[in-house]
Amino acid sequence: MKANSETIKKRYDRIAPYFEVFEAIVEGLFFKKWRKKLWERVEGYHILEVGVGTGKNFAYYPGYARITAIDFSPGMLQQAAIQKERKKVVVDLELMDVQSLYFADNSFDTVIATFVFCSVPMPLKGLKELHRVCKPGGQVLLLEHVLSSKPPIAWLMKRLNPLVLRLFGANIDRNTVKNVKACPFVSVRVDEESGDMLKLIEARKW
Repeated sequence: MKANSETIKKRYDRIAPYFEVFEAIVEGLFFKKWRKKLWERVEGYHILEVGVGTGKNFAYYPGYARITAIDFSPGMLQQAAIQKERKKVVVDLELMDVQSLYFADNSFDTVIATFVFCSVPMPLKGLKELHRVCKPGGQVLLLEHVLSSKPPIAWLMKRLNPLVLRLFGANIDRNTVKNVKACPFVSVRVDEESGDMLKLIEARKW
């Protein structure tokens, strides 16, 4: 089953008020430390965060940077706006789809996304947009859950994917590393400490 942007957007709008609760356990046990590690690699002044969601990365924003954060779900963006005011975060929030960014070519020093490309209907198109808006010499940093390389687990993930997609709007069978390597980046590196189903990806543009 494939879902288009509008269908997935509605699913995220529906779960937005409860999203923090849904992911609280896995966030505390696994994702939090990897978010911190990812944001420690940010370079430059002008940063774009794609898929800001409810603002889970706000705590890791570097104080020196100018940050623009986007999401295609009005419901998620509303939650991010609430967190922005509550935590006094300096960020420009924009409603936008990663598959069709409004920004000019070569706009950002670092483009960053965490657990986003599981939900993008056309991930390769979205990744090419990240490459386009990234400045020459800049970087794209991704933290993504991906399809396991272990055949039995991969088989199960593929079987469960239609249900997960229907309920939450996310795919659990994506090969995001392969998709990033299919884009015109000069180099793509995966953190060696990344696990089988969690990947920290660093892509460079010349």
